[in-house]
Amino acid sequence: MQVQASFNRRTRERIFFAAGALSLAVWLFMAAAELYTPLHAWLHGGTIPDDDDDCAIVAIAHGKIETTPVAVPTTAPVTWIAVPLCLEFYVFSADMTVLPDGRAPPVFSAVS
Repeated sequence: MQVQASFNRRTRERIFFAAGALSLAVWLFMAAAELYTPLHAWLHGGTIPDDDDDCAIVAIAHGKIETTPVAVPTTAPVTWIAVPLCLEFYVFSADMTVLPDGRAPPVFSAVS
C-alpha cells in the first residue's frame, strides 16, 4: 500500500531548514571532536584506540571521506507523434507534350 504524503510549502520549508540545521550541527560537533582530543576520547568511551581507529572523526581529520556517484536512470517522458498517411496525386500534368504538325488543341470561336 502506497501512502502519498503531501505537505504545503511552509511545512516543506521547515523540514528542509530543520534537516539543514541538524546536518550543520552534526558536522560542527564532529569538527569540534576532531580538534578537541578529550571530546574525541569521550566519544570512544574514555580512550582513543591507537591502532586502526575507523571512526568518522579520524576520517574527517585525514580527508578520507569518499563519495560514490549514484547512477540513477532518468526517465524521459515519451511523446508520441502521430503522422497521418498523406497521399499525393496530381489531376493535371505539368509536362509539356509536343503535338505533331497540324494537330493542336481546339480553338474556341467567338460567335459575333
